[in-house]
Amino acid sequence: MYQAGDIVIYGAQGICRIEAVGPLELPIGPPGALYYTLRSYYRPELVIYAPVEGRAIVLRDPLTRAQPEEVLRDLLAVPELQVQAEKQREAAYRGVLHGCDCRALAGLIKALRRRRAARARQGRRPTGLDDRYLRLAEEQLYGELGYVLGVARADAPAYFRARLGE
Repeated sequence: MYQAGDIVIYGAQGICRIEAVGPLELPIGPPGALYYTLRSYYRPELVIYAPVEGRAIVLRDPLTRAQPEEVLRDLLAVPELQVQAEKQREAAYRGVLHGCDCRALAGLIKALRRRRAARARQGRRPTGLDDRYLRLAEEQLYGELGYVLGVARADAPAYFRARLGE
C-alpha cells in the first residue's frame, strides 16, 4: 500500500502525489473504505479519489532513474499500435492510455504520427480523435520520462524528439 507523499502513476492522469490515505468524508463508495487522495503533479488543481482495494485503473510506481534510458533505447524498435477496425480505434487508444505502459504509449504515438503523415500526403487534415490522443499520449509518456530524468515539462517534447532523432 502506498503512503502519503509517494509519487505514483495513475491511469491516464499520469504522475500524481498521494496526499492522503483513508476513508472519505464524501458519500461515495462503501462506508469506511480506504481511498488514496491523489493530486496531479502537472495539473495541481486536479484531485482524484482512488479506492485502495479493487482498483480498475492502473496505479504503479514511476520508472526508476535507469529505466527511461532503457525505454528511450527501445522506442525506435517498439512496434506501432495496430487497430484492426476503425470502430475500435478510440477504445484501443483509450486502453493504451489507461494501461500506463511506456512502450505501448510509444507504439500509440508512432501509429498516430504515421496516420497524420499519411493524411497530410493525401491533402487531408488529421482527425480530431487522432490529435487528441496524440497529445494525451505524448503528455503521459513525456511527463513520466521527464519527471524521472529531471527534464522540465515544457522542454520534454523537444528533448525526447531530439533523443529519438526526429
